[in-house]
Amino acid sequence: MNGSLKKQNYALLDLSAKVEYALIALLELANDSARKTPITMSDIAGKHPIPERYLEQILTSLRRAGVVQSQRGSKGGFILVREPWQLTLLEVVVMLDGEQKEKDSLAEDTLEKNLIQDIWHEADTAAQNVLSQYTIQDLCEQRQARLQQSQMYYI
Repeated sequence: MNGSLKKQNYALLDLSAKVEYALIALLELANDSARKTPITMSDIAGKHPIPERYLEQILTSLRRAGVVQSQRGSKGGFILVREPWQLTLLEVVVMLDGEQKEKDSLAEDTLEKNLIQDIWHEADTAAQNVLSQYTIQDLCEQRQARLQQSQMYYI
């Protein structure tokens, strides 16, 4: 890769704040999914620097998509409806950012344009394949493994 691109921390695929916060929230909910105890937005926002109003919008979107359920009352909060191993990262991206639309181009089709678009489509397909291979459960397991690794250094 070109050295100047590494210095700029260039990212072809952009992770939106909405998706990142949703994945963090789902990770927290999945952590307690076996106990089926609701987690409040305040609990999630207290552990992570996520604005509560934004988190509320994200959790509302996830509730409408049937991924989380909200419970009211003193012991209320949010619980994960689907099993963490059933929910892929790609599904979360599509739920929150919507499906990618084909771009209408004013330029006429040429050999060069088709060649470039074919390569971009291949890159997009590769990204979708990677995101469809990972689930919320995978994130939970990787977080646990990294926590255990970091604790070993302090022993």
